[in-house]
Amino acid sequence: MICAGFAHGLALLGRVLRGRRVREVAVESYGLDLHTNLLTDAGLRIPCLPLDEHGSRTGDLAGLRGAGAVLLTPAHQFPTGVPLHPDRRAAAVDWARSTGGLILEDDYDGEFRYDRQPVGALQGLDPERVVYLGTASKSLAPGLRLGWMVLPRHLVGEVVAAKGLADRVSGSPDQLTLAEFIASGAYDRHVRSMRLRYRRRRDQLVAALADRAPGIEVSGIAAGLHAVLELPAGAERSVIQAAAFQGLALEGLARYRHPDAPATRDALVIGYGSPSESAWAGALDALCRVLP
Repeated sequence: MICAGFAHGLALLGRVLRGRRVREVAVESYGLDLHTNLLTDAGLRIPCLPLDEHGSRTGDLAGLRGAGAVLLTPAHQFPTGVPLHPDRRAAAVDWARSTGGLILEDDYDGEFRYDRQPVGALQGLDPERVVYLGTASKSLAPGLRLGWMVLPRHLVGEVVAAKGLADRVSGSPDQLTLAEFIASGAYDRHVRSMRLRYRRRRDQLVAALADRAPGIEVSGIAAGLHAVLELPAGAERSVIQAAAFQGLALEGLARYRHPDAPATRDALVIGYGSPSESAWAGALDALCRVLP
C-alpha cells in the first residue's frame, strides 16, 4: 500500500492496532520521538525495549506482557547504527508467532550500506506477522512524501479503511513518476551515485576524527547517513553548547532516548548527508575543534 511517507504509514497502523484493542507497542530504547508520539497519539502505550551492541533485546519481549506489537529498525538501528543480530531477529519472529503479535519493520537506511552486504528484511521470515515499511525520503527527498507498506493479508482491509477515512488518495503523478524512475533503471543509478557520495563523506569524517580527535570512538558507520561519536561521561551537553557558539547545530544521543531508558552513554549523532559541498569542510573543521 502506498502512503505519504513512513510517519503516515505508522499513524495508520497505530489507529488500526488501537481498533484491535492493542494497548501497547514496544519501541526501542533509542529512536525518533516523532514515531513514538504518533503511537501515543493513537492511544497506545510505548514500553521500552533495551538495546545493546547486538541491537534490540528482542528476547525481552516475552516480559512485556501487554505489548501486542513492536516497532523495530533491524537493518540499521536509529540512531545507534547497530544491526539486529540474527538470533534476535529470530527471537522477534518467534515472539510474534507465539503471541499473535505484530512486528512493525522500519527499513531505516536500507539503501545506503557501505561495508557489509544488505541485510534481509524481517518481513521475509514471516509475512503474516511483519509489516514492512519503506520510504523514498532518504534516497530521493523527504518532501516527496512517498512511502509504502507491505501488509499481512489480515491487515489489508483495516488499513485501507483507515487510510480512506484520513486520506483517500496519495498523489498519482508522484507515484507514476517514481514507478517510471524505477522501471527505467534511473533510480538504481541514482542510489549507486549517492551511495558513493555518502561513503566519501563518511570516510572524510572518520579520517578527520582520527587525525584531530583520536580519542573519539566512532560507531554505526557501516550504513546510513550518520555516525555516533562517543564522548566522555558528562560531556554531551557542553560539546553541543560549544558547537552552537561555532555556528554548528549538533544533536546528542540523549535527544533520542526513551524516557524510561537509563542514561548510560554520552554521544553525538552526526549526520553527514545534509551539508552542502560548500559547507561540508567548514562544518567538519568546526566539529573537530569542539570535541574533547
